[in-house]
Amino acid sequence: MQKLMRLLFLTLLLFETLTGSISTPALAQEKGISVLIDGLPVYFDVSPIIKDGRTLVPFRAISEALNVPVVWNQKTKTITASDGHINLRLRIGDKTAYRNNTPVKLDVPPLIVNGRTLIPLRFFSEAFGCKVEWDAAASTVKITSGPKEMTVIGFYALGDSKTSSWTNLFGKPYPEHSAGNTGAINELALGWYSLDKNGNLLTMSTTGWQRPPGWENVLQAASLYNLRTEMVIHATDSGGDITGLFSSKEAMEKLAAAIAEESKLYSGVNLDLEGLGLNESQEVLLQTRQNFTYFVRILSERLDPSKTLTLTLHAPNSAYKGYDYRALGEIADRIIIMAYDYGTSPEPVNLVLQAVEKAKAEVPPGKLILGISIPNETAQSMIAKIGIAKRHRLAGIALWRLGLISKDEWELLRNTVVPVAFLR
Repeated sequence: MQKLMRLLFLTLLLFETLTGSISTPALAQEKGISVLIDGLPVYFDVSPIIKDGRTLVPFRAISEALNVPVVWNQKTKTITASDGHINLRLRIGDKTAYRNNTPVKLDVPPLIVNGRTLIPLRFFSEAFGCKVEWDAAASTVKITSGPKEMTVIGFYALGDSKTSSWTNLFGKPYPEHSAGNTGAINELALGWYSLDKNGNLLTMSTTGWQRPPGWENVLQAASLYNLRTEMVIHATDSGGDITGLFSSKEAMEKLAAAIAEESKLYSGVNLDLEGLGLNESQEVLLQTRQNFTYFVRILSERLDPSKTLTLTLHAPNSAYKGYDYRALGEIADRIIIMAYDYGTSPEPVNLVLQAVEKAKAEVPPGKLILGISIPNETAQSMIAKIGIAKRHRLAGIALWRLGLISKDEWELLRNTVVPVAFLR
């Protein structure tokens, strides 16, 4: 009987070796191994395992988290992954993988465990430009994804000598300039305009948004360093200016015409009208949303087709419900989600994620830009915020504001994003 059991065991072991298929308890799954990509957890339907000192994870979950398309060939038991630059091929039970058709030796081969295909985590991640660290104390694999091309907008607003947008961006006191940190962004949102209820476009407001003397120098420097520019029209409804504007179609037409004329100086327009829809009844809220959408539509129609229209909006999970994301997303070129001011610092990742997911349910991700409030973040906490934009394939990030970005935060930006080149 013992000989028979030994024979059965050896037969099973030989089968698993030849096929790469292993079931527990033949290979014990490691309990409690966590995987973080850019500070965000990756969830698996089969727990990661450690074999010969290497962590293996289900290939589909990790590839989706890294936005790397994969194909599984059942007949050849082969996994093919490609991001358009790197092509990777692995086969179950084979210790030789291929990166752009160049053979690479693996410490452990891909395996099938409980019906799921597991691949070596470090090899797969590093093949696509990620950095991988093992935190033994926390039983956590920490992955930092490679720099991703995206739009990076810096809000440019007035500050004092210690919070100057100019100095923070161009690296020298005004009016001197250098490349400074211009390589870390590709666009300026210039906070120089406001409005009143009569439809006047203002270059000075009671909230501090104003066009400074020498503003032309900013445009010249932006052009020199190949930065797009958008004029930002900012207002809050605390004094009733926005709702007053919306009560008159004539005033809205007047303002739209003034913005369209002024936009000739810029690459586009950024409309930042805040405070709409707070504690309103359903009937009033519906009217608020319709009025704002109407104004955005007539502004879009007034703008030259070469100009972009960006909306900076309260997040859909904020207290301000006066923004119809779906309707606005059909009109505007881009929407910046102000996923901040939730009451804690840094901003809670779960609420930022919720804001992005709600926005994506209404607007294509390629039109969405994640707003990041620099005063509420650190270089460390920004990793997860940028990671959210990467994982959800958003168009980019917008930073409030220049003048407040620390040296460490600039360095983080340079290491995590590649600003989309501005084609003149």
